[in-house]
Amino acid sequence: MLHAIAHGRIGRDTELRSTSDGTPVAELAIACDYGRKGQDGKKPVQWLRASLWGKQAEALAQYLTKGKGVVVIVSDLHVREFKKQDGSTSSALEGRVDSIEFTGAGPREDGGQQQPAPARQSSGGTQHRQQGAATRPAPAQRPASSGFDDMDDDIPFN
Repeated sequence: MLHAIAHGRIGRDTELRSTSDGTPVAELAIACDYGRKGQDGKKPVQWLRASLWGKQAEALAQYLTKGKGVVVIVSDLHVREFKKQDGSTSSALEGRVDSIEFTGAGPREDGGQQQPAPARQSSGGTQHRQQGAATRPAPAQRPASSGFDDMDDDIPFN
């Protein structure tokens, strides 16, 4: 089974659907930039179609809107060939989302203030809240270093 980690943006608002047995499923279209900018000033984009299942799909579908930045861990990654409307053949990467995290990248809906990411979900169904910069504790103050004298003697190499 092939796994991948991808960082990109949601390409269109996610729609929540259900299978015939009632299992919620959300199909995500994720645009992932790669490589160098071309003459047009844009990086090439690889699209990833990924499905999110169960309680994760129900809980997160409303937040998975066009332009939102995400990092996903995808399993069962494979290439699917399909025919375009113009008759040409193309291919797409597809897989199943195991874990998803909002990155904070993407359009701002409040006129400039960055919205905190709503939640991170992993395959275990555990939610983790991301803390905004204002709620993070300040880093501990270290005393001024005097150089190599402050280093530990337990260095594992010479």
